[in-house]
Amino acid sequence: MKNKQLYAEKLILIVGLAKSGLAASKLLQKLGAKVVVNDQKPLEENVQASELQQLGIEVICGGHPLDLLDRNFDLVVKNPGIPYSNPLIQGALSKGISVVTELEIANMISEAEMIAITGSNGKTTTTTLIYEMLKNSHREPLIAGNIGTVASEVVQLATKGNIVVTEVSSFQLMGTENFHPKVAVFLNLFDAHLDYHGTKQEYGKAKAKIFANLTDDDYCVINEDDPEVMELAAGVNGKKITFSVKKVVDNGAYILDNHIYYRGEKIIPIEKIVLPGVHNLENIVAAVCAAKITGAKTKQIVDVLSTFTGVMHRTQFVTTLNGRKFYNDSKATNMLATKVAVSAFNQPVILLAGGLDRGNEFDELIPTFEKLKGIVLYGATAQKLAVAAKKAGLTFIEIVNNVNEAVNVAYEHSKSGDVILLSPACASWDQFKTFEERGDTFIEAVYNLEK
Repeated sequence: MKNKQLYAEKLILIVGLAKSGLAASKLLQKLGAKVVVNDQKPLEENVQASELQQLGIEVICGGHPLDLLDRNFDLVVKNPGIPYSNPLIQGALSKGISVVTELEIANMISEAEMIAITGSNGKTTTTTLIYEMLKNSHREPLIAGNIGTVASEVVQLATKGNIVVTEVSSFQLMGTENFHPKVAVFLNLFDAHLDYHGTKQEYGKAKAKIFANLTDDDYCVINEDDPEVMELAAGVNGKKITFSVKKVVDNGAYILDNHIYYRGEKIIPIEKIVLPGVHNLENIVAAVCAAKITGAKTKQIVDVLSTFTGVMHRTQFVTTLNGRKFYNDSKATNMLATKVAVSAFNQPVILLAGGLDRGNEFDELIPTFEKLKGIVLYGATAQKLAVAAKKAGLTFIEIVNNVNEAVNVAYEHSKSGDVILLSPACASWDQFKTFEERGDTFIEAVYNLEK
């Protein structure tokens, strides 16, 4: 690790635990900081808080008391999911205290350079593709971010001989000041997380912080098919590498004559790519750009694209049961992701959807619902989704209590040749702690059908 003395003797408040808060607390204690942790969940229900107490870290649970700020903290590290409207966060900012996310800490102490990937959709798939493509290159890749292990854990093991490939969200990027990846990848921008950011403009500004500290020696990989991404990247430092699935580009990756190309080099015919869905071609050309820039070998790229079938919880094939194919797309936490998932299939689809109610309606999904064989709904948004499904003219609309029931009902109303797809179009937090837990529940329910 570099900058080991940067946080020594600093009084630092961690607001919100989960994976990122837990990792940041342990790291900052290791770096010599005086750490205080504050979490909403009561101590008796908080396993992570108890773990930190055993390490000698002060923990305050059950709310966010404003008098905490009387201690004159040097820094606040907040969980990305906590909004800036939180009174404790507002109070810290009004006192001039920097409020950052765990991503900022990780980048400041990492000896390894980073490839950072953001966008409204496709981050997880693109991050995984880049990681796999960089294997057997001159720098051993490590993978971090929302995809699994938080960055502040991964970078503790990183050396200059590594490169850290990390998925970064708008929530994380808002809490950065000096975050400086070697390669910044911006995939696309759609309406998402507006309950957090307020407007699409503010959401885009948060995403664009991925470019904030680039130098002329760095790279920004951007989507030439997305005018808003191109506008946000205009004028930023770094060598611009573009990708497109619609046209040939001079300095990046593109599709021509049913082949993937990079700067004129023919990489692979599309027919040999096994990752399903036209939408994934955008993720693939973006990944090729980032991988090539950082030393990936063409043979490794071809091997990955010839074998990679997808990541957990992102249009993940689960099994075939009596001719029905089951797919887990639990990471589809917004409407666009569900549109994309449904469009990947040519077979009849029964969709399982529902989750946290963020106040929006679902009329945007009506054209997608028109393509379905049926829909099974659960969770806080079930009734709202049912309204959109009725407008789409669906005759098979069922509302159930949970994902387990949804799997059973979908199977009962399906036949051989159908696809049963979990793609919720909503966050998971009404019934689950994470989208991973929701996806695992779906998979378990499918396997219970087999039994």
